[in-house]
Amino acid sequence: MNQDFFMRNRAHVASRVKDNSILILFSGKSVQKSADELYPFSVNRNFYYLTGLDYEGAILLVEKKDAGVKETLFIEAGSEHKEKWNGKMLTSKEAKEISGVEQVKYLENFYPELERYLRTGKFTDVYLDLERYGWNVAVSLEQSFAEEIKSKYPHILLNDIYHQICELRTRKYPEEVELIRKALECANSGFQSMLSNTHIGVMEYELEAHFDFAIKRLGSKMAYAPIVGGGINATIMHYIKNNQEVKDGDLILADVGAEYHYYKSDITRTFPANGRFSARQRKIYDIVLKAELDTIACIKPGVRHGYLNEVTCNVLAQGLRDLGVIVEDSELEKYYFYNVSHYLGLDTHDVGAYDVLRPGMVLTVEPGIYLPDESLGIRIEDNVLVTEDGYEILSKDIIRTADEIEAFMAAR
Repeated sequence: MNQDFFMRNRAHVASRVKDNSILILFSGKSVQKSADELYPFSVNRNFYYLTGLDYEGAILLVEKKDAGVKETLFIEAGSEHKEKWNGKMLTSKEAKEISGVEQVKYLENFYPELERYLRTGKFTDVYLDLERYGWNVAVSLEQSFAEEIKSKYPHILLNDIYHQICELRTRKYPEEVELIRKALECANSGFQSMLSNTHIGVMEYELEAHFDFAIKRLGSKMAYAPIVGGGINATIMHYIKNNQEVKDGDLILADVGAEYHYYKSDITRTFPANGRFSARQRKIYDIVLKAELDTIACIKPGVRHGYLNEVTCNVLAQGLRDLGVIVEDSELEKYYFYNVSHYLGLDTHDVGAYDVLRPGMVLTVEPGIYLPDESLGIRIEDNVLVTEDGYEILSKDIIRTADEIEAFMAAR
């Protein structure tokens, strides 16, 4: 991704804020885990979307005054001592080259600069990324900063820019789609490694390790906590223990994704431990596959996102009625209990309003049937790009049908 991408994104965001205002975004900081150990740093995705920087402690300040825009990045000053411990630090030159922001200063200048802006009385509004996922979620760095501004400068009006940035992120530019394609190539390699090493008695965490090693060899990493569940564990939607032995007759559900330059893939495949689907397993598998393909076929601009789940439910209900598993459609929720699709991008469950589909959106399609009484869970998930006149299955190269899976496992 070159600096033009981030400059364009900043211009779009700047056009959405009032005149005589300031936009401030933080890259974030590592969170304490225990004692002197920290959780690995993960950059705020909206900050990354506007700057391309994945360095801890950085701040973007955008001043919009008299219809003109001035941008400043604040980064940590270089330290020979810190570099001995943690490696090379970001330089002003590198920050400019990556982000396209011409003015780069050190963090020690941030508060004096902000005070200078706010005390003039010329700026009436401050915009912050005030994302909040739930009432009981811990207060974020941005929210604490908002309280600080409110107490020191009560005349300043605080605004949340989060949803405006999310709206922009729902449409993926070609360079973003290419990174998702790369993430899918990595995931395909990982999935094939799992299939190649599947056998009766294998541990779920061994299969996870095969996926992890294969994608890391390609410069990728896990997009999220992987789900690798055999037998009854495949019926648990977000099973992540991955610590049980796979037995003969089990189906293994692997919901795994690779992340490449922060862009995600999110794939689920279900396959037999012994290399062959039983007649019952194949019948259920084919119902799920039909639901997926019929749902994908409906994807095009202007379609309501919620309509996709209606299609999925109709196909799954018909299939389970034909098998005698249910009598009434209302019984389907016992065996399928979520929405078939979510957005995909810088986050696995990517941001944005779920209204109508538009070109450039990337979404998952992931129907499933879960029969705990039979220790049988099947989900099939692909990643789909909404095009100008329809769709493209970005994950089409990852084998999907029961015949393809059995043929691959037989040829190992």
